[in-house]
Order: sequence, then C-alpha cells, then structure tokens
Amino acid sequence: MASFNEIINQKTPVLVDFKADWCQPCKMMTPVLKQVKQHYKDQIKIIKIDIDHNPEVARKFGIRGVPTSILFKEGKSVWRQSGVLPANQLIPIIGNYL
Repeated sequence: MASFNEIINQKTPVLVDFKADWCQPCKMMTPVLKQVKQHYKDQIKIIKIDIDHNPEVARKFGIRGVPTSILFKEGKSVWRQSGVLPANQLIPIIGNYL
C-alpha cells in the first residue's frame, strides 16, 4: 500500500478528506465527494484520512477540526477548507487547480 506522501506527490491532484467516525458533519461529506469524483473521474484522486487512526498525519497538516479538506498538487497543499462544502461549491474550486 502506498504511503500518504507517495499518494499526495503523484501528478494527479489529490483531495484529502480528514474525518473522524464520531463526526456527524464528516458523514455529510461522503455524498459530496462521490459527486466530485463522478464529475472529475480520473482527473482527481480522493482519499479519506481518519484523524483518530492517523494522528501523525493530522498533526503534520495542522488539522484542528473535522471535516477538513486539503487539495494537494504534486505534494503541495494548494487549497484547504474546514467544514462541509456542497458539491456545487467544491467542484468549481477544484477545477481552478486542474
């Protein structure tokens, strides 16, 4: 299995959804992320990181609240947002970085 750093350093932009099982707003992001994936297909990779199971990754990126989404392009964080964002807002934001 590829490490987190290997995943975010790929050429394909990676949207990372930092979440937790106990977080109700995090559950609202699942259908949003499905819509984003359907829209962009292979142009983007989407992964979920549970902050309780990966505290070192959450700490490295300063995750203070969930859900937090970070878009990485070739290993660099190019966009970040905390809270739930509807697909109709998230899709054009991601489009700015493709």
